[in-house]
Amino acid sequence: MARRYDSRTTIFSPEGRLYQIEYAMEAISHAGTVIGILANDGVVLAGEKRVTSKLLDLSVSKDGGYGGSGEKIFLLNSNVIAGVAGMTADANSLVNYARQAAQSHLFSFNEDIPVEQLTQRLCDLKQGYTQYGGLRPFGVSLLYAGFDPHYKFQLYHSDPSGNYSGWKATCIGANNGTAQSLLKQDYKDDCSLEDAIALIIKVMSKTMDSTTLSSEKLEFATLTLNPTTKLPFAKIYKPAEIDALLAKHGIEKKDDDTPMAS
Repeated sequence: MARRYDSRTTIFSPEGRLYQIEYAMEAISHAGTVIGILANDGVVLAGEKRVTSKLLDLSVSKDGGYGGSGEKIFLLNSNVIAGVAGMTADANSLVNYARQAAQSHLFSFNEDIPVEQLTQRLCDLKQGYTQYGGLRPFGVSLLYAGFDPHYKFQLYHSDPSGNYSGWKATCIGANNGTAQSLLKQDYKDDCSLEDAIALIIKVMSKTMDSTTLSSEKLEFATLTLNPTTKLPFAKIYKPAEIDALLAKHGIEKKDDDTPMAS
């Protein structure tokens, strides 16, 4: 029955379902895990990288910029970072749209865009791709971690339907059910940033398909307030910083590759 109604994004099935949106969500459920946790003094994001190879040129992420490989975590504005799960090409398009929207707001009002307003702008775009013929939904979900003076630190999740919701801690991508269960058990409302970092590393170590955590398979970011200026400060960790953080929490990097005999 589904095959008669799943060729168009705009056609409802007799059960009231839009199958293309469900297929997009299914694609996201096979993507690398992204977890976000809201703390009293910041927000933490961590993402599992699926594109890993010793032949990748990571010189840019090691030496400059905001770190990361540009696969899972992106800086949208000085007060908002995002983690993505799904088709990275779709994510790049949405990230560019979000950056333009944030800069347009800054130019017009001389202030950073509120986090929920930026989330709504992207969700309006994504919803349009479920309603007009000839288009397909974006095959990506996003976690938005941000700060604004109105509601302080915030964490939002949006999916291909254009729906969004606020969370204290959540997960998207592969093994999200297991991660959600662990977060429900261990998350505390009054947790600090350090507690959130420890929890996110614990959950990632239990839900990632990889046997060991390392900077080759993990992207990590925090959003805090600068103690001097009291302005939001986004930090996307570089590979060496991720390895140091994992070592601090008792997870040493292991080299899985053995030298080839000559």
